[in-house]
Amino acid sequence: MNLTSNIVGFDLPHLDSEHLLHRILTATLPKKEPLNYQQKLDYWNADFLKLNKVKIFQESSLEEQTKILEIANLSLLRESYFIEKAGVGYMAKMVFLAESIEERMLYGMFTADETTHLQHITKFLPETDLSTTNDPFLNLLSEVVESNDKPVLLFVLQVVLEGWGLTHYRRLAKHCQNQNLQQILHEFLQSESRHHATGTTLFKQSSISTSTQKTILEILSQFLFMIQIGPQGILSAIAQVKGDLTKTQKIQILEQLDTETHSGTRLKTLHSLMNLTPSQSILHTLTEKGYFQPLSPSQCLF
Repeated sequence: MNLTSNIVGFDLPHLDSEHLLHRILTATLPKKEPLNYQQKLDYWNADFLKLNKVKIFQESSLEEQTKILEIANLSLLRESYFIEKAGVGYMAKMVFLAESIEERMLYGMFTADETTHLQHITKFLPETDLSTTNDPFLNLLSEVVESNDKPVLLFVLQVVLEGWGLTHYRRLAKHCQNQNLQQILHEFLQSESRHHATGTTLFKQSSISTSTQKTILEILSQFLFMIQIGPQGILSAIAQVKGDLTKTQKIQILEQLDTETHSGTRLKTLHSLMNLTPSQSILHTLTEKGYFQPLSPSQCLF
């Protein structure tokens, strides 16, 4: 996967904080009370991540538990960072694809929203590589943003993913242990709701060609499969601290995480988001192929 794409901008570096452009950006961003951007990576606890139910985590030393939690926390923050980074490029692209002055104005404002989100999330991240990612979901997102098929962009990114993001950010905000980050995530919800509503409105007015429908099906089948296989990020966090896990250990962890309920709840939300008049055929095909059914722990291993 080539991450040097022009629109998504995953590979774009950050300038030094003393660079003139950085200072101009800081002066341009909306003014608000200064926040204490604590970078401790304990924003979400073991209960939220369901690690309190995982035996191998419970039996680990305090040092190991702390490290697993830090990795899981960093993964959640990095995912949000790259999503918002892609969002800046996507909204700017939609300015050029706008078909009315009102639509162009909206996307211009949405670009500013995503820029503000990106600035805030960056502040909570420790110094780490923020120009590359091997995450399958983010790689898929990168491919979609590069599409020039407007209905594909509207449905996948604004109807489905922005709608999904509302649920995701709401959960992150509700259970966040850092008040400043919690406040930031709650503010995200207001603008994400507008982005989702705009995408839904525009998509309902779109005509869906056979080619567009095929592309949407290919993308969403990949995305839904990522949801079906459960909390793979937790498996990865544990393995990075405890060492390679056996197949039996992975199945036990997924059972203890209740992966079928975890995935099933999310798949129901996604099914609801896709239930629009122009996308009924797409929804029917995905349902017939079983993409809204969660997989058992043993089926989640591949």
